[in-house]
Amino acid sequence: MTVGSDIARGPNTPRPACRGYLHKRTQSGLIKGWRKRWFVLTHDCCLYYYRHKRDEGKRQALSAIKMEGAEVGPDTSLGKPFVFKCHPQSGFRVYFFCATSNQEMKWLEAMEKATHTITQNHVWVDVTKHNSNLPPLAVKNPDCLGLLHKMDKSKDSWVQHYCILKDGCLYLYSGIGIYLQGYMVREQSYGAKNSIIELKPPSDEFRTFYLCAENANENKWIIAIKASIKKWLPLHQALQHYMNGPPEETRM
Repeated sequence: MTVGSDIARGPNTPRPACRGYLHKRTQSGLIKGWRKRWFVLTHDCCLYYYRHKRDEGKRQALSAIKMEGAEVGPDTSLGKPFVFKCHPQSGFRVYFFCATSNQEMKWLEAMEKATHTITQNHVWVDVTKHNSNLPPLAVKNPDCLGLLHKMDKSKDSWVQHYCILKDGCLYLYSGIGIYLQGYMVREQSYGAKNSIIELKPPSDEFRTFYLCAENANENKWIIAIKASIKKWLPLHQALQHYMNGPPEETRM
């Protein structure tokens, strides 16, 4: 499970599962009580919160909560209506949230669904499926596009494809998509051809792909593929970044 950089604001990206204002209970530092924060529950089952609605997409989230395996349910211990709590699977902290009406308790249902990721598609899978059903010209702001030759080992020949690179996924038309997260990219020779792009998977259970441009001197593809993959961060790295940040009271 991973979190992307700018894909959350891309026109071809599914909207977050739930978003809106909630009150979060603060229990650390000198100031205690309830703080109004803007929350975004994304399709990759991660809950982000910001100081204001306008900060989403423009500023770094104040924190991120991994919902997979978390314990979520209503709470009556604080003597307030519409209160529910979340205890993430990793860590000892329990988060308390308060809605302003029974209608806003939709958050509780959404968070409960986010704890069960087995039945949910990965956000990248959702985006890839969505983009793969679009005609090439409908994919907005591609990282790179043009003609590439792909090695077909079963025929020992190179097959030309029109390709679009978008957010770490390479679409070969018609109907082929290479999901590049975790792949290593390098330039090498293959048979009689030079300047071949090798896409090496993170595990032997996946295929290695060999591509070459029509013009051997055209190196935009290898640069673009490396940059497209690097735009994404594994979720555990993003969460670790937040955990290593300043204490809660300085980020409220």
